Amino acid sequence: MADVGGGFGFGTGTGIGVGPYAELTFDSEGDVDRASQGAVARMEATDVLVFAHGWNSDRSTATRLYDRFFAPFPALVGPGVRLGYVGVVWPSMRFSDEPIPDFEAAGALAEPGHGCALDPTTRQALGQFWPGRGAELDRLAELLAERPESAAAFIEFGALVRELAGVDAVHAVVGPAVPAIFTDDVLEVCRALTLALARAAAGTEAEAEAGAGTEAEAAVAEGPGLTVGGGLSGLWGGAKELLRQAAYYKMKKRAGVVGERGLGPVLAELAAGRPALRFHLIGHSFGARVVSFSLRAVPDGARYVRSVTLLQGAFSHYAFADRLPHDKGRGGALGGLHRKVDGPVVACHSPHDSALRVFYPLASRMAGDSAGLLGFDERWGAIGHDGVRAVAGTPRLSLDTALRDGVPAAGCVSVDAGSVVRRGGAPSGAHSDICHEELARVVVSAGRMGR
Repeated sequence: MADVGGGFGFGTGTGIGVGPYAELTFDSEGDVDRASQGAVARMEATDVLVFAHGWNSDRSTATRLYDRFFAPFPALVGPGVRLGYVGVVWPSMRFSDEPIPDFEAAGALAEPGHGCALDPTTRQALGQFWPGRGAELDRLAELLAERPESAAAFIEFGALVRELAGVDAVHAVVGPAVPAIFTDDVLEVCRALTLALARAAAGTEAEAEAGAGTEAEAAVAEGPGLTVGGGLSGLWGGAKELLRQAAYYKMKKRAGVVGERGLGPVLAELAAGRPALRFHLIGHSFGARVVSFSLRAVPDGARYVRSVTLLQGAFSHYAFADRLPHDKGRGGALGGLHRKVDGPVVACHSPHDSALRVFYPLASRMAGDSAGLLGFDERWGAIGHDGVRAVAGTPRLSLDTALRDGVPAAGCVSVDAGSVVRRGGAPSGAHSDICHEELARVVVSAGRMGR
């Protein structure tokens, strides 16, 4: 099996307050631990909730997420429903300065005072995420700690990040399109990311009010350090963000592989052996990408996937479109696959998610785009920012409406969950603020499991 990364192990999880609970554990190439698959196959249940986490630095963080999110379900489902609970464990990571609301600080938040520097928790997680690249990571950490006012230092930093991201000069010219964030002038990229950090911080403080971030961006733009020889140390925050984006770039690709080659075939096998089981897929962040890409492995006519709920999904809002608005000759990466679900695909989104509102468009922008790095382009929007786009007939509901009236029984549905998904600091905002009974009730409604 390939590297599992992130300190994840195999086997049944512990510390979950509901049951029966088991884990499906995958490596970076989508290979499943067969013992974990066997544990799911033996579950005594009518309906199985399958939850895939997003970026997490270790298994314990994923387990706490599952414990917290699953807790309300026993009291919400009808008497004819026997739930089984599955946590998907796949190798990802989270920078430790990304807060998770209500999670204890131990192991979850960066130590104070690090600034641009990599704290020990993040450095350790990066080493697990990129095994065998310790020398490169140590040099990156050294540059972030020292913050030299040198264009050459930024050029070196950018080259090291490109190596980690698997993007070299030849690939950038002749290979598949890659984000301009890895191919453009590194000083301009770091400047753009520094402005984006200011925008994210201002947006968080202002609760995403219209125009939030303008004054902060102007202050950064007018300050020193934005031109060669003018105090470049102010751009090292953007350089750290570039390293974060390299990790996200790799995780985005890995999430699709784990979903399509791992989770999807495993669910098909489980359904073949237990045809009465009903699966309800839930994904957070890149975990939403995992469960969505698993639909590629659902056979035509199969009915075992009964609902999909995406929480702050970190992939394109056009993913399910048969035709892209800006390119009628192409569809989304998952065009039409919502029809593989014997029920709805519900995308919960929030305007308070800075990770998707600000940084996802930057990471997704393709090389050579003339709009520049900071100008928001609707082509690069995330499904967790503004819901499903370009799929005819997709209703757009408030969370209150979805909870009061339920969600449609089929097709794509967008639910604005900003009334509860709203807490969290910069740089990610409310991206991980998902442990709410209201969202559990959306899952129950989507799966037609209620009382």
